[in-house]
Amino acid sequence: MTHMTVQVVTPDGVKYDHQAKFISVKTAEGEMGILSKHINIIAPLVIHEMKIRRTDDDNHVDWIAINGGIIEVKDNVVTIVADSAERSRDIDISRAERAKQRAERQIEEAKSSKDINEARRAEIALQRALNRISVGNK
Repeated sequence: MTHMTVQVVTPDGVKYDHQAKFISVKTAEGEMGILSKHINIIAPLVIHEMKIRRTDDDNHVDWIAINGGIIEVKDNVVTIVADSAERSRDIDISRAERAKQRAERQIEEAKSSKDINEARRAEIALQRALNRISVGNK
């Protein structure tokens, strides 16, 4: 069986670098499962929970909160470049909960002031917080 190298990179550096047999990501077009020998692609990613089945243990799955970005698959190397990404073990759930509450307040304030741009920003912040909470609880 052939394996892939999976790397997740953010402006802060490499967040993940392991061998995997399978990954699942979410693009703007929907969910995508990737196995070794996948065709070469580049696609935009949305806020989602990335699932990685590693090669060293059949039961081991790594979860990463991805906050948008792009994926490139080329010659069994999967590279994800994201604005931010956090492994489940690194997520501070209480901090994510506070971010969720802050975003919900901002959404309400933006609705009452009819600030569409602020409402959009707050919605994205809420999606990111919910994604982090979900991944952090895995």
